[in-house]
Amino acid sequence: MNFLLLTLCAVVGMGFAQDPNLAHGCAQGSCYPATGDLLVGRQNKLTASSTCGLRRQQPYCIVSHLQDDKKCFICDSRKPYDPLRNPNSHRVENVITTFAQYRKKAWWQSENGVSNVHLRLDLEAEFHFTHLIMTFKTFRPSAMLIERSADFGRTWQVYRYFSYDCATDFPHVSQGPLRKVDDIICESRYSDIEPSTEGEVIYRVLDPAISIEDPYSPQIQNLLKITNLRVNFTKLHTLGDNLLDSRHEIEEKYYYAVYELVVRGNCFCYGHASECAPIEGIRGDIEGMVHGRCVCNHHTNGLNCEKCDDFYNELPWRPAEGRNTNACKRCNCNNHSGRCHFDMAVYLATGNVSGGVCDDCSHNTMGRNCEMCKSFYYQDPSRDIRDPRVCVPCDCDPDGTLNGGICDSRDDPNLGMIAGQCRCKDHVEGPRCDKCKAGYFGLSAENPQGCQPCWCDPFGTVADGLPCDPVSGDCFCKRLVTGRSCNQCLSEHWALSHDLNGCRACDCDVGGAYDNLCSMETGQCRCRNHIVGRQCTNVESGYFFMALDHYTYEAELAQLGMGATVSHREYTESRPVTWTGTGFAKVPERGVLQFHINNIPYSMEYDLVIRYEPQFPTEWEKVSISIIRPGPIPTSSPCGNTIPADDLLVTSLPSGFRYVVLPQPVCLEHAVSYTIRLEFKRYSSRERIPNANILVDSIVLIPRYSSMEMFIAGDAASIRRKETFERYRCHDNSVPVVKPTITDICAKLISSMSAIIHNGAVACRCDPQGSVSSECELNGGQCRCKPRVTGQRCQQCVPGTYGFGPMGCKACNCKREGSYNMFCDQLTGQCQCRAGAFGRQCRECQPGHWGFPNCRLCQCNGLTENCDQQTGACLNCRGNTMGQNCERCAAGYYGNPILGSGDQCRPCPCPGGPSSGRHFATSCYQDPGTRQVVCNCDQGYTGSRCEECAPGYYGNPLLPGGRCLPCMCHNNIDVNDPQSCDRQTGQCLKCLYNTEGAHCERCRLGYYGDASRRSCRKCMCNYLGTRPDQCPSRDECACDRSTGQCSCLPNVIGQTCNRCAPNYWNLNSGSGCVPCRCTSINSFTSKCNEFTGQCHCRPGFGGQSCTDCQENYWGDPNVQCRVCDCDHRGIATSQCDQVTGHCMCRQGVSGVRCDKCARGFSGQFPDCYPCHQCFGDWDRIVQDLAAQTRSLVERASEIRLTGVSGFYESNFRGLEEKLLQAQRIVNARNATAVAVAELMNVISNLRNQISGTTNILNGLEDVLTVIQNQNSGASVELSNLEREARALNLSSKELSRQLDILKHSNFLGASDSIRNSYDQSCQAERMVNISTVTLPSIISASAVTRRKTEVLMRTRKDDFNRKNAANRRALNDLAAKVQTLNLKNINEKVCGAPGDLPCVDSPCGGAGCFEDDGTRHCGGLNCNGAVAVADTSLDRAQQSEEELQRAMSEVEELFQKIALAKVKANEAKQKAQVTLDKANDAKDRINRSNKELRDLIKQIRDFLTQEGADPDSIEMVASRVLELSIPASPQQIRHLAEEIKDKVSSLSNVDTILDQTADDVRKAEQLLQDARRARSRAENVKNTAEAVKQALEEASQAQHAAQSAISRAKGDIEETDQTLNGIRSETVSAERELMKAMDRLAQLDNRIDALKMKRANNSLVALRAEETASVARDKANEAKQMLEGQLSDKYKIVRGLIDRKSGTVFDAKHKAESLRDEAKQLLRDAQDKLERLNDLEDQYEANEQLLEEKARQLDGLEDKMKEILTAINQQIQIYNTCQ
Repeated sequence: MNFLLLTLCAVVGMGFAQDPNLAHGCAQGSCYPATGDLLVGRQNKLTASSTCGLRRQQPYCIVSHLQDDKKCFICDSRKPYDPLRNPNSHRVENVITTFAQYRKKAWWQSENGVSNVHLRLDLEAEFHFTHLIMTFKTFRPSAMLIERSADFGRTWQVYRYFSYDCATDFPHVSQGPLRKVDDIICESRYSDIEPSTEGEVIYRVLDPAISIEDPYSPQIQNLLKITNLRVNFTKLHTLGDNLLDSRHEIEEKYYYAVYELVVRGNCFCYGHASECAPIEGIRGDIEGMVHGRCVCNHHTNGLNCEKCDDFYNELPWRPAEGRNTNACKRCNCNNHSGRCHFDMAVYLATGNVSGGVCDDCSHNTMGRNCEMCKSFYYQDPSRDIRDPRVCVPCDCDPDGTLNGGICDSRDDPNLGMIAGQCRCKDHVEGPRCDKCKAGYFGLSAENPQGCQPCWCDPFGTVADGLPCDPVSGDCFCKRLVTGRSCNQCLSEHWALSHDLNGCRACDCDVGGAYDNLCSMETGQCRCRNHIVGRQCTNVESGYFFMALDHYTYEAELAQLGMGATVSHREYTESRPVTWTGTGFAKVPERGVLQFHINNIPYSMEYDLVIRYEPQFPTEWEKVSISIIRPGPIPTSSPCGNTIPADDLLVTSLPSGFRYVVLPQPVCLEHAVSYTIRLEFKRYSSRERIPNANILVDSIVLIPRYSSMEMFIAGDAASIRRKETFERYRCHDNSVPVVKPTITDICAKLISSMSAIIHNGAVACRCDPQGSVSSECELNGGQCRCKPRVTGQRCQQCVPGTYGFGPMGCKACNCKREGSYNMFCDQLTGQCQCRAGAFGRQCRECQPGHWGFPNCRLCQCNGLTENCDQQTGACLNCRGNTMGQNCERCAAGYYGNPILGSGDQCRPCPCPGGPSSGRHFATSCYQDPGTRQVVCNCDQGYTGSRCEECAPGYYGNPLLPGGRCLPCMCHNNIDVNDPQSCDRQTGQCLKCLYNTEGAHCERCRLGYYGDASRRSCRKCMCNYLGTRPDQCPSRDECACDRSTGQCSCLPNVIGQTCNRCAPNYWNLNSGSGCVPCRCTSINSFTSKCNEFTGQCHCRPGFGGQSCTDCQENYWGDPNVQCRVCDCDHRGIATSQCDQVTGHCMCRQGVSGVRCDKCARGFSGQFPDCYPCHQCFGDWDRIVQDLAAQTRSLVERASEIRLTGVSGFYESNFRGLEEKLLQAQRIVNARNATAVAVAELMNVISNLRNQISGTTNILNGLEDVLTVIQNQNSGASVELSNLEREARALNLSSKELSRQLDILKHSNFLGASDSIRNSYDQSCQAERMVNISTVTLPSIISASAVTRRKTEVLMRTRKDDFNRKNAANRRALNDLAAKVQTLNLKNINEKVCGAPGDLPCVDSPCGGAGCFEDDGTRHCGGLNCNGAVAVADTSLDRAQQSEEELQRAMSEVEELFQKIALAKVKANEAKQKAQVTLDKANDAKDRINRSNKELRDLIKQIRDFLTQEGADPDSIEMVASRVLELSIPASPQQIRHLAEEIKDKVSSLSNVDTILDQTADDVRKAEQLLQDARRARSRAENVKNTAEAVKQALEEASQAQHAAQSAISRAKGDIEETDQTLNGIRSETVSAERELMKAMDRLAQLDNRIDALKMKRANNSLVALRAEETASVARDKANEAKQMLEGQLSDKYKIVRGLIDRKSGTVFDAKHKAESLRDEAKQLLRDAQDKLERLNDLEDQYEANEQLLEEKARQLDGLEDKMKEILTAINQQIQIYNTCQ
């Protein structure tokens, strides 16, 4: 171990060989803290996923001890390790090195048989990690891996894999060797099964075998940086016996155990610190602990020295590297600032020199280094830039100076700038720019040129004479025009123009506008509230003009008296609606209706209308109407002329009408409350009609038009309006309920009346739950209601419906057989049930019965009390039963639960019961013959007890927590085949559907697709375009297994390699596509036909590559192309030879032009006929001669190449030999005569042979000359033949290739496409011809338009030039003003980033910035401008609206549940009342029995104490008394008393439960109203997203509270039901017991009295709770009024201002938060009430103690009874002794 540590330290030293010498510290370069063991001091940061003995003692065995006597031991890690008290603890902290004596006695150990275990170290900061050493007590893991995290466990990266078999355990990981320092490989040297103990695993982050060029690079630093380290053990080393035996004992010797773990490293400081200190909260006195907070140098700061110190931001922060400290540099702000920040854009712009930007420059300076003066200041040339007084204020008149008084900021001769000089406007002069130039007047700051010329508006100025006064500048105006420049209209006029009078009348609406004044520019009148339009004739969205009968008061809502009742009428589609509201008031004779009116909008006279429906044939004779005022009418008020007699009216109600208008009006005032009393005194004075009555619908207050100023002002307009109003009967048509269609004239006049009466438009106030939208009808204000909702505001349900909510109302659907009528409760929907009927719709039986209306008792075998109302099926069966009558066992149970069978339902042993956690069967049954239980196993299980995995599944269900899991084979195996996958590991063995892999997860070779979807399809590669090595045969090719992409030959594309790439062709070549080689000059494009290679040639060119002449031409296209001069009668094709121009003749024709008969044919061209047969014979002879000639030509060609001597080479060789022989003889010096003679013979022979040879050669030369002449002619012919043969050969090959291509292509589609294109081209040509020839046409119309345009241009030229000049001057002025504008602040507020940055550098964009797709760039992520805030608000508002919709649906469901809970609570209350009555009856019987018992005891006492009683009588009485026995033992009586006490206590809790439930119901209803108001606010102000979101969160919390309250209420109700059922059954037995034990219950009276007192207290508490709820409801109403009042108005103001300034949204947010605080206060109040209820519960407990006391008194009575019996016995003995 020591050797390994030394080696590791040496390796780490080599890895950082480039580190600077630490002797110089941090001053000369980078510095690093010392390394150490990161585990020291971090016991609580080291965790293990599995440790033996943590929950209980666990046995384990040691493989190496198997031969010893003691080979198995106990692990108990519930307490830490102690060598004496707890040596068997093997927690993970034992692996930390302590160098103690017992180091080998303490270790960490995992649980037995667990393969996947990890050790994890969580550090508090970033650290450098160098290496790791692990020493194992057992076998080292067969497979493991080391991981790290640099972001505190959010993401993990693997350092190294270790495995005994890397290919199996980590198949996708490389096995090395290590090439780069950060390579991730799998190695096996630390995973062998030997040694069995003290084996080590060593991991070095930086392998010493790999050289590191730059140890300070980010790659190396990131590799060393960690915040978390995790060692994952994934596979145990075993001896193989676990595969043969699955017993737990086998696993006891396989586990992980580690002696020691060393994690070396140091704190991570980026080279800026040499020491580290403890982080806050970490102890600093632990010896050897490596701390995590760097003590920074080099002007750096942070936990890891990861940033620069304040005011040291001149350079970007960087880690120290070697001798370079990369220290942070101080900013240069010229002594004008003490704060700065780093800007990367500035740093890059300065060439990586400086990036510091100073903040908050003082002394009137600005700039990156505070090196410039602010606007309106200039730099004093005589002072240094660091002088605090270097910037001097400008002395310029702001009105006459450009840019509002800015002067030249500094001296700059190149720019012509002089420090402090003012720059005057165009029409201003002077050193300070404070005087106008000659010809101008009115120096002002608003004028961009300083002074204005005498400029008069041409529209308002008189054309003749001077335009203005030369001194004052006043212009001469038209009749209806005024103003200094004649640019304003007179009052009540607008639209300054060239008209004679200059302006037009405003013509404002008499009611919609305050007066007849309007804007001069737009003509906009001054509209009343919520009225819009130029003439004030329209209303804003959400507002309306009233109808004349708007103020209608329903009789059914009035105060009824003297027998008047409400009569609701149900709406039906077949019956027209002739009434308003929900119905009528049914009024008898002498009946009274009082209407309370407090909403008079305007002080004036009103016509009073009574709407009614007669019930009898004659008219109602007398109705008295009284106007009851709150007090005397002041004479100064609008109704001051009214006398008391005017308030007493009488009328009759004719039977033939539905309404009556009172003969005289009533005067009513605004903001005064009135009571209108209607007394229906008599129906008829002639005779008495019994039960005479009338249905009164409503009364209506109609404004009297004759009392309004707009009709009676006396001017011509008002008289005309009055006549029109009366002519069209606008008043009379508004009186009946069913009105005729109103005319536009009446609608306009009534709208004006409405605007005057209400001082504007009237708000729709559509109920957000009952209406479709917040808008209503313009005239009348009727909102668009949801189904079954009525009212002008859609605020209530129609009669016969209930449940007013977001979806409208629901029909009551009351059952006629069970209810009194078809109306129900508007809130709960409860119908009015007859006796015996039950349920909301009165269509059900009582609980425990079914079969409405013939109700029968539920038959459920005593296992439940409830059943289905329709079918009688039992509900909520107990005892694990189910079925129509609870007659069979539930799933997972078996037996016979039928009443009387004596059997019950027992759990199925498959292998365990349903609650055992090891139940794998859907059901089971007991075989009647064998009495054995048979299991019906779940899918994936088999065996008699479902203890085995079925085919297609794997696992071990016999193990604790074991399951059978489906083999993960992506559905690509036969699940019925037992051999399809391994039952232990789940590995797939027989993959189907063309898949392969351990999990059948990929397609096999030659197929592609998604194996998980069974979509592996055969690769359809084109054999001609695919690489040959990928296609073993024409039908078998390999492709990409995922995409199906084939491996294409060069220049071939397509998924199946079925087409050439652009600019390529000839796929059939078999070696890829070849280039088109289209000549770029002669062709339109470089593309060609991919089948023929034909290029698209320009005119005049042809050939495959456009290098030849065009069709029917020949020659060189670069020089000249000639037309083919062929006789069309003799040619086979029109194209001639491209080179020679020879025509292609048909059979029997020849010649260059194909204009004569060919050889072998006779006749006169073009009539050529074949020659006689003899010509064929001669032709064969000629052909033979031609063949001989060709042979001679070939020989001649050979001779021409080899020379004449080629044929006589042997002769020449012989001559040479003889010459050599002669030469040898001559050279011989000792020649003899014989030799000379021989020489002479040789010479003679040579001469003869030479002479003969010369003659032969001369003859051959003659022959050769002839042959050459013939050969020259034959050569020309042969050349032509060869060209033709080559052309034919190429044509043949090309045709063959195209034929092969056409076999594999669809040429019919191409032909159709070409034909369609040709047809379209012809059609286009015809249309063009028609447009140019026919008249009229588009072109002719265009010509006419052009001529008209030219005429207009000529006539308007001067006017255009004049306006253009004026516009140009105005543009120049605007340009000058624009130059002065600064968009920086606007950009910063709107887009969220400083506006002086260029668009490229600005992350939030700005004015003039665009995205790549052309859209404007303003705002974005992390931008806090108005645009970003508005977008975010809009998104959140939309999300909030969606969440509100969901919340409202949930609230609706909650509302239904509350209604159901309320019904059940009422049922529980009724049951409790019945039980209480029974208890009172029992009490009465007990009292009577006690009285009789007391009388009996008194008689016995008197008899025993009286004198004269004989012994026989006494003995008889005593025997009778002794025969009396107490019906139960004292323990039984005490137990019975306890039960009675419990039941009565629970009975006393019924009211409390009901009260609690009522509070919960009221709370839920209140929450429902809050949710409705929240939705209303959300619809009105969608842009206030934050406020809506807070409201939504509160609504959600409220909903959860309501749901929890409902659940509690349900639980209480169920508990009450159970308690009541128990009380019923036990009360019967209690009555019998009480009859037998009357002498024991004498004190029950006191207890019943206590119960009464307790019930009274409960009632008092309930009343107090109701008062509290009432207070809470009042607070809620106040909150509602506040929401609908102030908040609504403020929200509307926010909606209008949000486009101008999004910041106002936060005001609404604060108000919403205040509302939330109020809601929280209400919640706290409710909690206080709950605490009070808890106090009541304490009182209940006290009462229970009191009952226990009474029980003890009952025990005392029993003792007294015993004493009485003893006394009687004594008396008996006395009398016995008297004998």
